[in-house]
Order: sequence, then structure tokens, then C-alpha cells
Amino acid sequence: MLKILHFILALIIVLPFSAFAVDGTKLLREIDRNLSPESYESYRKLINIEPDGKKKEFTLFTVKKGLDKVASVFLAPASEKGRSTLRLGDNMWLHIPNVGKPIRITSLQSVVGGVFNNADILQLDYAAEYDVLKVEEEDTEYLLRLKAKTKTVAYDQIKIWADKKKKLPIKIECLTEAGMLIKTLYFKDVKDFGGGIVRPAVIETDSPLYKGYKSVMIMAGVKKRTFKDEVFTLTFMPNLESLR
Repeated sequence: MLKILHFILALIIVLPFSAFAVDGTKLLREIDRNLSPESYESYRKLINIEPDGKKKEFTLFTVKKGLDKVASVFLAPASEKGRSTLRLGDNMWLHIPNVGKPIRITSLQSVVGGVFNNADILQLDYAAEYDVLKVEEEDTEYLLRLKAKTKTVAYDQIKIWADKKKKLPIKIECLTEAGMLIKTLYFKDVKDFGGGIVRPAVIETDSPLYKGYKSVMIMAGVKKRTFKDEVFTLTFMPNLESLR
């Protein structure tokens, strides 16, 4: 009889808490969708800022389809115009006009220099690359602790602080397997882009590995759009600008 009473008491204590437990995977997918539609186009300006205040700017047109297809083409500066990048899952390429075949690039390299690497510039859905280990709740924020699904992902662990109401990231820390901080991303200036897309228009990043350096990504013209699979092929890379 005592065993039955203990079991009932345990259920009374545990059920209210488990009933309200946050589904981390579902929450991460919501954050992904709030950041961008599953398939979309956008314009982005990337600004690299050096310790002495010197700046270098790049303008890109970017298209994405599904969980693992992203492509971008440089519109400015003139020295970079026509260069394009393609990401299919873990594989990335850079096409340089008049240089022949696209060349392979890695996630930790950067086609623009600065603190943003290729994985940041050709960002996939976080849920496509990471599993949620834990979700912690604070007054107005969630803290999601994520672990990379494979060794090919740029960051072994990431921590996402997300606004509870908007389900949008406020800050993301990118870490090594040993827990060393590689960089921090700050999401700012939440903007209504139309079509139900309300997301941060500005992402800033800094890194303890590049002291004094900062990079900024400014989003514009984010809108839902569907594309044929052929857009995300090596042969189409020279023609990406024709999609504008």
C-alpha cells in the first residue's frame, strides 16, 4: 500500500513539471523558420571593421532552398563582382569568373575575410546541423545548448539565447569541443520584411581570436521565393545573378 502511495505522490510531483517541459527540437525549428523562410532570397551587406576603424564592404545576393541548399553571388565591390558561392550540405564551392571550374572551400575559411566564416555566410538551418542537448528558461529568454550532429560542422557546440515571445535569437556563442569560445553573434534591429517575415536585420560578430576586429551583416529584401534544384548546381554558379 505504501508503495502505491509513493508512486501516486511521485506522479503528482513530476507530471506538472514534465507537462510544461519545453520541446527543444521544436523550439529550434521555430527559431530557424522565424529567422528565414525555408526557401527565400535576400540581399546582404557584409562589413569587416579592423581595429584602426578601417572598413571593407561586400554586397551579396543570396538564395536558399530547403535545409541544405544555399548560394550567393557578389554584387560589390567591383573587384569581387560575379564571384559566387554554393553550399550543398557540408560541401562548399567558390566560382571565380574566367577561372574555370569552381574550387572547393571549407566552412572555417572566409571568402570575405573578417570574423564571419563561410559557414556563417552560407548558414543552414541550425536544426539541420545541431541537436538540442538542453533548454533552460529565464524570465524573458530561452537558453538552448546545442551539439553538432557531425564532426564536419564549423562549431562543435553553440549556445543560443532566444527571446521567449518572438522566438528569435538575441545572442549566439560558438564553441569548440573543449568549450573554448570561438565567436559571439549578436542579433539586433528586429524588422518587418513583409510576408510574415519579422527578424533581426543586423548580425554583429566578434571573436577573442581576432581581438579588435568586428564584422557586421545587414539584411535587406528578405522574401519567400521558390527555386528549381538546378539553381543549386556547379554549372549554374556563373548564372546566379540572372535570378535577380
